[in-house]
This record gives sequence, C-alpha cells and structure tokens, in this order.
Amino acid sequence: MSATPTRARVKQEEESLSPTGAQRAPTIMGILNVTPDSFSDGGRYLEPAAAIAHGLELARDGAAIVDVGGESTRPGAEPVAAAEELRRVVPVIRGLREAGLEARISIDTSKVAVARAALDAGATFVNDVTAFRAEPEMASLVAERGAQCCLMHMLGDPRTMQRDPHYDDVVEEVRTFLEERIEQALAAGIRRERIVIDPGIGFGKADQHNFELLRRLDALVALGFPVLVGTSRKSFIGRVTGRSSEERLAGTIATCVMAFERGAGLFRVHDVAPVADALAVAAATVSGRCKTTPTSSTSPKT
Repeated sequence: MSATPTRARVKQEEESLSPTGAQRAPTIMGILNVTPDSFSDGGRYLEPAAAIAHGLELARDGAAIVDVGGESTRPGAEPVAAAEELRRVVPVIRGLREAGLEARISIDTSKVAVARAALDAGATFVNDVTAFRAEPEMASLVAERGAQCCLMHMLGDPRTMQRDPHYDDVVEEVRTFLEERIEQALAAGIRRERIVIDPGIGFGKADQHNFELLRRLDALVALGFPVLVGTSRKSFIGRVTGRSSEERLAGTIATCVMAFERGAGLFRVHDVAPVADALAVAAATVSGRCKTTPTSSTSPKT
C-alpha cells in the first residue's frame, strides 16, 4: 500500500516546517539507528522489536519525527548493501505504523530502492546525507511521492570525510553547496515547502568548522528554508568536555539551544525528552510566550 501523504497531513507538515526560526516551536527528530555500528548506540536496536519499542518511546518523549536508519554514517563507516539496509529498516517502519505511531517517519538513506520501500511502508520524509548526489534519481522519487526531504552538506563520504577537511570559509562554502542542491531539488519538482536543509555538523568538518557553523547559523537560516541541526553526542562535544558519547547530553543541549536562538527549527537527537524540555524553555524565552503544562511536582514551601 502506498503511503503518499494526504492533503491534510501535507498541510500540517508544511506548517510545522515553516522557516520562521525561533518564532515557531522547535521540532524534534528522534534518532532510531537500526545498525550494529553507529557511533553511540550501534547494536542496541538492531532487532525489530527493540527498534519499534524505542521508536514509540521517542515519540512519547516528544519526537515529532522518528528518523530510521539502517546504515551508519559515522566517520570511517563502511557502506551497506541495499538488500541488507532494506532488511533492517522496512520491518521497523511497518511495525511503527502498525503500532499506531502518530509521529512522522523519516528514512535516513541515500539509496533510492531503500527510500522507495520505506515510503511504501509508511515513511513520509527522506533524510539523504548526500543531498541526492549518490543517486540523483532520489529527487524524482521525493517529488513523485510528495515526501519531505532534508538536504545535507557533507565533504566526501563517511569513509573519507574526516581526513583533514579544509575550507576557506566554511559557512559560505556550505551555504553555496546548499543553494546548489536546493536548485536541483526544485528543478526535479520538489516543492519548496517540502525541503529542509542541514549544515552537516561533523560530516567533513573539523571542530572549528562545527563551532563556526553553529555561531553563524543565521547565514544559512537566511536561505529561507527550515534548518535541521544534528549535534547529538558528537565527538566535537566530547573533545571540549572530555565526555564519552553517552555522557554528552549537556553539551548536546547547549548546541541545540544556541542553534535554536540562531534560527534552527529542527533538532535530530538521541535524548529526546531532555532536549525537548530545554528547547521548550528556550522557545518561551525567545518568544516571550509561556505555555505551561501540568506537573506532578510541588513547589518548595516558603
């Protein structure tokens, strides 16, 4: 059965990704790695039942999008055959839909065959770290299905991207790259409202490049598309804090809040609940509007 989005869902998704920066509530994309070798949680959710349970948990914690990936894109990662990637992700996506998941499902892949099967199974978002360069026909598939997509900057590929990356001006070079990929996506028939852009933190970037992109993120927001930031548990945070990958929550929150203040609207993270809380407070601060929710805790007595 085709999972082409309904008109109502398309409108809802477009509104949620409107590129209004910090004036709109942040959108959380929860990471669901169905891989044995991802840098932080590899192997933890390789079995479909565990992956489905975790995907539902991510949604309960506040993820509006669950990003399912069957191939690691960590530095040095080896490619995975399409048949194996399909075996990993399709049962999980189908299982999440059958379990009643209301969050959107994203497929994290650069392979057209995998994206097509994922869309058939219930995904509505294609997160391609190559920005349709690996298989250019991906753009036509996204346009045909009316799916959302994320175009990300990456220098080289996962096997080579961290080998002495160099830029004269990383922000301007990433911006130029994204402008070119946006034009290609539009030319393929993808609607502007369905496009998200990602500077590719940690993908072919030295530490100083990552921090410069975060510091000057407003230059990418100015392109007029929703900006997704993926800093969760990444090694540049560890090199500043001295923390292992599973101890980098505080650093992740700091980067997400700073990116939100500079106009990012989507945040791809492992630890959904605490990041969602931090961004809710940041949103209330930036907008001046405080939406309260019931709490079971009691205020300290005075």
